[in-house]
Amino acid sequence: MTLAGLIVVPLAGALLTALVGRRVPLARAVALVSALGTAGLAAAAWSEYAQTGERMAFDIPMIGAGAFFRLAADGLALPLVALTAVLGVMAVLTGWNAERAGGHLALLLGLEAAVMGVFLAADLVLFYVAWEAVLIPMFFLIGGWGHENRRYAAMKFFIYTFAGSALMLVGLVLLILWSGGTAIVDTPGALAGSEHLVFWLLAAGFLVKVPVVPLHTWLPDAHVEAPTAGSIMLAGVLLKMGGYGMMRLCAPYTPGAMADAAWVLAVLGVAGIVYGAVMALGQSDLKRLVAYSSVAHMGFVVLGISAGSELGYQGAMLGMVSHGLVAGLLFFLVGALYDRAHTREMAAFGGLGRTMPRWATVFVFASLASLGLPGLSGFPGEFAAVVSSFGTFGWPIVVAGVGVVLAGAYTLRAVRAVVHGEPAGSAGIEGVDAHGATHDLAGSAHGPAWPDLDLREYLVAVPLVVLIVALGLWPRLVTDIASATLQALAFLSGTVS
Repeated sequence: MTLAGLIVVPLAGALLTALVGRRVPLARAVALVSALGTAGLAAAAWSEYAQTGERMAFDIPMIGAGAFFRLAADGLALPLVALTAVLGVMAVLTGWNAERAGGHLALLLGLEAAVMGVFLAADLVLFYVAWEAVLIPMFFLIGGWGHENRRYAAMKFFIYTFAGSALMLVGLVLLILWSGGTAIVDTPGALAGSEHLVFWLLAAGFLVKVPVVPLHTWLPDAHVEAPTAGSIMLAGVLLKMGGYGMMRLCAPYTPGAMADAAWVLAVLGVAGIVYGAVMALGQSDLKRLVAYSSVAHMGFVVLGISAGSELGYQGAMLGMVSHGLVAGLLFFLVGALYDRAHTREMAAFGGLGRTMPRWATVFVFASLASLGLPGLSGFPGEFAAVVSSFGTFGWPIVVAGVGVVLAGAYTLRAVRAVVHGEPAGSAGIEGVDAHGATHDLAGSAHGPAWPDLDLREYLVAVPLVVLIVALGLWPRLVTDIASATLQALAFLSGTVS
């Protein structure tokens, strides 16, 4: 029942929040209780699996149909389930003061339920239904609560991801026909048809979601136009669906085709690392900078998967969890600054280390985590991905080092521009505090007097900071629980002696 609750609780919370949406205090309370309840269930599932080490399962026969409502959780799913639950709470707190808060919070909970369905599905039909269900709340979050070009960004997001999903659907149909059933199993037999065809059809949907270069162009637009809570969920968990799909379906069902395509995946991973870093270096908009950095960080995930080894899969898993935490924190901080200043242009800021010291401290911390500072969560996964892929492909992987160097350049450039130096001139600028009150900031001798982080914002930032440090110092928090499943995947890939 715990697994079913991970989907039912946020879904029921979404429906109830929508019903009471006009009573904003009640809608907020329902949304927060639902998100916290989901986090509690995720913790319970994590604890149970950590104690037993046995795959958790939950089945409900579908009336009048041969398929089943099958759910399962193992070391591959649970780290991403936990990440989704944590970011679900943070997204609700971030969207607390959103316009039309009831609808906004309901969509966030609906999105969380759909993503949980993807990670927990043990049936190919259910997997696809949940995969497509994710599009709906994200589309309305961008289109209804986004910024100036929100409709364009929402449609671009929908078209790109739906096109990838259509190809993935064909692959899933062939997989069902050629594997003889809809249940997702850990050790499937040989397919009755072309393994390579199934692999590339599935990979098309997964790689769009990651996203890899050149299928990435929807991501910067979606992030820039999305509301802050939407960006947290988009970067934090939606991008992880692509990496998860590659490991959950492609690795066990099409291991030969995946091994043959390993060099293609490695090239796509390195291209994402370098291209994302180059594009981030040229940005003046903080949110677009973080969006392009996501392309680079997910490149490390694809690079780890391409290695096909246990270490590579560990690097991919650590990279996904770390990126969810770090990117979620960065998007939250940029959104908090935008709420006050109504701009994300780095040239509009400066000297925030003096005027907003608490915000600046957390921003510097998150930036260091993003560039992969040892001791923080970004380092172990990216290091493992590079080492494992170097062992598989050799010296060409060194090209990824260009992206690592550029990551330091664009990250420290943003820190210098926003946190250090003299405060930007404030003439004609209005600031908005965390409670929505507008203040005229013109004429301030020390730059714009934007209010620093408040208690609600601390409740978002501090847990993410703690988790980033914990994962950086002790990556076995994730790898221990994932090791058995990832070792089995590597064995299927023929890389475990």
